[in-house]
Amino acid sequence: MSEAVHTMFSNIAPNYDRTNSVLSLGVHHLWRRAAVRMTGARRGSSALDCATGTGDLALALKRVVGLEGLVVGTDFNAAMLSHAPGKGLAKGLDVRWEVADVMNLPYEDATFDVATIAFGIRNVDDPVRALAEMGRVCKPGGRVVVLEFGQPRGILGFAYRTYSRYVIPLIGGLLTGNKKAYEYLPSTAAAFPSGEAFLALMRGTGRFAKVGFEPLTGGIAYLYWGDSL
Repeated sequence: MSEAVHTMFSNIAPNYDRTNSVLSLGVHHLWRRAAVRMTGARRGSSALDCATGTGDLALALKRVVGLEGLVVGTDFNAAMLSHAPGKGLAKGLDVRWEVADVMNLPYEDATFDVATIAFGIRNVDDPVRALAEMGRVCKPGGRVVVLEFGQPRGILGFAYRTYSRYVIPLIGGLLTGNKKAYEYLPSTAAAFPSGEAFLALMRGTGRFAKVGFEPLTGGIAYLYWGDSL
């Protein structure tokens, strides 16, 4: 992640959650639940959430794995991550929070049953390396799940592109005071590989026995999964 992007996330961190809820009309909560289901995590599982931001997906995983399970939420940006512990305490959920780079994870091979990343892979300097690292720290037969924006087509695609280009920067700028951040984020989503193109990145790591994807909300978002070797 470039220093400029790192600074951008630090700047919008205080208002990040509220802005996400407004801009997605709350749909991101449904996508997150789908991601948790896709992991196959259950009570007692161990899970790593990369680029966890303010911790929502890590907390959702902790609800599933229970007291017997372990969830580690990591992010490269300490300012974003600083908002996560308080949310965990308020919800009575004990997650381990650590500053870490998804491209160089500080964990042994085959440590976790599950590794996830939501709306973060497109901001990584080397997505293939990040995916390989996530596969590395998963146990054989464990699962990596990626939740990321796509590029819907047809009438929905036209409406979504118009919303992303004009509405997201306007509202994001008003809520955070950083319009450029909400011009940058939709532009990266529009340019990032989706569908089969993203699966090719996953296969290129050599870390997965099989991979697949599921489009969400007409392809506005995608869930990708890979079962680790």
